[in-house]
Amino acid sequence: MAFRYRDCINKGLLRKIPPSHQKAEMSLTKADKWSDEAQNSLDSQAFDASVMASYLVIFHSARSILFYDGYREKSHACVSRYLEEKYEKQGKLEKKWIELFDYYRELRHNNQYDLSFFTTADEAMKALETANKFLDRMKKLLNSFGNQ
Repeated sequence: MAFRYRDCINKGLLRKIPPSHQKAEMSLTKADKWSDEAQNSLDSQAFDASVMASYLVIFHSARSILFYDGYREKSHACVSRYLEEKYEKQGKLEKKWIELFDYYRELRHNNQYDLSFFTTADEAMKALETANKFLDRMKKLLNSFGNQ
């Protein structure tokens, strides 16, 4: 099911909470931990596990922005819709990051639920590389908030 930002708000899939710099930092710490897990899985040739962990790097780093702004997600798809609405449309975040979030969210879904889907070593390496770049971009975005 494809969501739009307004759908996410109206259905309660994005909810207002008190803004929390602490939760934003904790989410980034979680993303860093998942990056280590993805690398360990890759090193062990557990490629499906590495892709799952790489997606969690992307998810938690994106989620940090929501916590900072005072939102909580009830749908992973709504995280990308939030970033799209509040940051990409405002010229504060490049569209490619939203597209990458959605791509890896779908890849994670296929990896988890499609019985015939198996990740290759190249896909796992690329996922981890992308996840770490995504994490760096979210950290840069958070750091820019102090300059506004």
